[in-house]
Amino acid sequence: MILKIKANQVSKVHRLVRDLCANCIDGNCLLLDDGEEHKCVQLLCISGIYCNYFKEAVLPAEKELYDQILKQSKRRKLR
Repeated sequence: MILKIKANQVSKVHRLVRDLCANCIDGNCLLLDDGEEHKCVQLLCISGIYCNYFKEAVLPAEKELYDQILKQSKRRKLR
């Protein structure tokens, strides 16, 4: 499931990726490494959370942001 993020949350998400994601090295994703460097999907994205590792392992570290994004997602489902 893709979690949508708002424009004011993008910089916070990108900061978390750079600071806390164990798979993001110099802006590249180790999980996508197939012998060539691949940019981190989450650093390229400005509309949602597309990386499952980030969603499960990194985002919960920032509880307030995590709660905001989950609430936004639940509201969208109800509509």
